[in-house]
Amino acid sequence: MLEKLIKKYNIPVPRYTSYPTVPYWGEYNPDVESWKNRLKDSFIKSNNSEGISLYLHLPFCESLCTYCACNKIITRNHHVEERYIDYLIKEWLLYLEIIEEKPIIRQIHLGGGTPSFFSPKNLEILIDRLLEYCEVHAEHEFSFEAHPGNTTREHLESLYKKGFTRVSFGVQDFDIEVQQIINRIQTKEQVIELTEIAREIGYDSINFDLIYGLPKQKLSSIEQTFDIISEIKPDRIAYYSYAHVPWKTKGQRLFSEEDLPSNIFKRELYEYGKKRLLELSYSDIGMDHFSLKDDKLYESQLNKKLHRNFMGYNSSNTILLIGLGVSSISDSLTAYAQNAKTTKEYYESLDNGKLPLIRTYMLDEEDQVLRQAIKDITCKRELNLDEKILHIFPDLLSTDLVDMEREGLIKIENKRLTITDLGMVFLRNIASIFDKKLRDSNTGDKFSKSI
Repeated sequence: MLEKLIKKYNIPVPRYTSYPTVPYWGEYNPDVESWKNRLKDSFIKSNNSEGISLYLHLPFCESLCTYCACNKIITRNHHVEERYIDYLIKEWLLYLEIIEEKPIIRQIHLGGGTPSFFSPKNLEILIDRLLEYCEVHAEHEFSFEAHPGNTTREHLESLYKKGFTRVSFGVQDFDIEVQQIINRIQTKEQVIELTEIAREIGYDSINFDLIYGLPKQKLSSIEQTFDIISEIKPDRIAYYSYAHVPWKTKGQRLFSEEDLPSNIFKRELYEYGKKRLLELSYSDIGMDHFSLKDDKLYESQLNKKLHRNFMGYNSSNTILLIGLGVSSISDSLTAYAQNAKTTKEYYESLDNGKLPLIRTYMLDEEDQVLRQAIKDITCKRELNLDEKILHIFPDLLSTDLVDMEREGLIKIENKRLTITDLGMVFLRNIASIFDKKLRDSNTGDKFSKSI
């Protein structure tokens, strides 16, 4: 039965860190004034309560990880750090001019690229300069992504002093053959040592990113990886499906389809990993995320306060997310804005005193209804099929949802949709039923396959 469902639903669909998803935001012609107005409205609504979130994209990496589809710049020249920090602060000051008040910062996430590319001293300088104009929320959550191959005790200590209590280590796989083909090498000993150091310093949530479906990956690879996971027991695991999108990233052209596990075997790798995680007392949060039951992520899911945005799942539900740096995306709840993707364009815009935006999207009323519907599915595992949704999709209860209920992916009682445990495997597919942009277009092939 599962094999049949995988065959049916292993199709390209978004990961739903937003709705509408980025490919439907239209031309690269930003409506800057409308973005500023919606940004300010969201700031006024959020700043005196939950505060705001900041995402900083630090794009530099010393070497190319061939599996990676992120926006990155490969260089060993660390002189780029100071200049990039200066421009991040230039951009932040432009936003402070727009909002005209001292912001309360609830969440900061340093993503990449490789944030640990930056020296500990420069990371301290960045956070000091960023927070110079702000207040910090009493229940703040500051986090960063780190490469085990270049992260040091000094990195962990420096950021902890600045309020960071969460770190995500990009492990991917412990099998050396897999590490070699994806050019992402770190030893078991390195990862264990860093985890122990982080715990000793005081980090209260440590995440490992793992990927299934990588080239040369075998069942023995995953068995080895989860044997090591059972020794370390990080607080969270993100067990991602490898997204093979060679048309987007040249690195993935360095290996062929023949190097990749088949679709069925790829799913077996996931099911094995999930089984081990459940045996180790991790809870399935959704969209390939797992956490121990004493972690805030589990608590948020339990209390139906889980949030999902461009930083993935998190427990800090803020209305406003401001993205700083190349390719960063900002989200004001009713609008999105995307930054320039190259440092050249990014620097030029800021030198001219302009926000470095390349496009924006203003959500209309229908977009906002569907955004919330998809968020309820991906975060709460349930959705009230109210009049607004049924007005948009009048045949919903007699078409797609009928098949999914018969297949055991969902239950519908009194117009309330609930995701089953089996349905969690196909969460992206269930969410896509409410993606009107995807349904009305022929651009589904822009996304990775759901399984």
